[in-house]
Amino acid sequence: MGIARFIGENRDYDITIADIFSPGQKDSDFNQVAADYTIKVIEGDFSDPGMFFKLDSSYDYVYMLASVVGVNRCIEEPHEVIRINTALILNSLKWIIENNIGKVLFSSSSECYAASTDTFNYPVPTREEVPLTISEIAHPRFTYAVTKMLGESAFLTYGKQYKIPVTIVRYQNIFGPRMGFKHVLPHLVERFYKNNENPFKIYGSEQTRAFCYITDASEGTVLAMENKNSDQEIYHMGSPAEITIEELTKKVGILMGYKGGYVAAPTYPGSVSRRCPDITKSKEQLGYLPKVPWKEGLKETISWYKDFFESGKPIQSGGFEPPKNLSYKQKLFNNDT
Repeated sequence: MGIARFIGENRDYDITIADIFSPGQKDSDFNQVAADYTIKVIEGDFSDPGMFFKLDSSYDYVYMLASVVGVNRCIEEPHEVIRINTALILNSLKWIIENNIGKVLFSSSSECYAASTDTFNYPVPTREEVPLTISEIAHPRFTYAVTKMLGESAFLTYGKQYKIPVTIVRYQNIFGPRMGFKHVLPHLVERFYKNNENPFKIYGSEQTRAFCYITDASEGTVLAMENKNSDQEIYHMGSPAEITIEELTKKVGILMGYKGGYVAAPTYPGSVSRRCPDITKSKEQLGYLPKVPWKEGLKETISWYKDFFESGKPIQSGGFEPPKNLSYKQKLFNNDT
């Protein structure tokens, strides 16, 4: 959760970062940035309401970015995804309405469109007005999406009720260095570097995604927060450049110096066939325009992760696990999986 107290018109902020911090997140680079910009850092588990007493009572902007994410985490510990994300939402809202908060931004996700295209055939690129849907309510894969839908509804409702400006951003496959080890790009680097696969399996090779570099997403997020007309509005933060997972994987292979072959393989249960945002609303209302082509951002990202693995540092949280193509019914009743 990021919190900023606005000072002046030139974006000179007092910044507070409140986070549980996964192992390895607060490294020397983070500590140096925090020191250089005099950022106040509060470390703790904010699913505990008592942690909020460590925050100040007045902020101009609150960026509610905290949540548990990761396909493997959803499938293996769906109850924890529900518990933690719901607690973060409710605790944050209670704190917001009891204190002097100027404006709030809640981060949502393209995961909320899980069934919009494959089940209901809504068009891609997807607009913000498309209904939020999932295909199987009991499937653990969708616990993250369900909590994001809850968060959108809760923050918009509380915003109206308590006269607090609230804006929603739906992130669309944001990537970059230091993004952890729970997503497709760090998984690919890990596999190319450590697993010596040949042929290399491309999970969900024909599926498409639109990847957005972190600097573009960050700029768009600030534009959404600072726009005076964004209250009760929902915006996509992403890139319209739709590519296949096969194209992405082979480009990473080139950057990693891989010379072997490739073979298609099934992907994670519940993974959609296409995902690409329509960013017209963000362009027209916020002046948002992604600047970093995905291939350029990919070079920076892969270089960072390659250096990480070459350093011999251990992965503290996350890491690649092969997809388990199980229905939620199989998952519930097969204790061996």
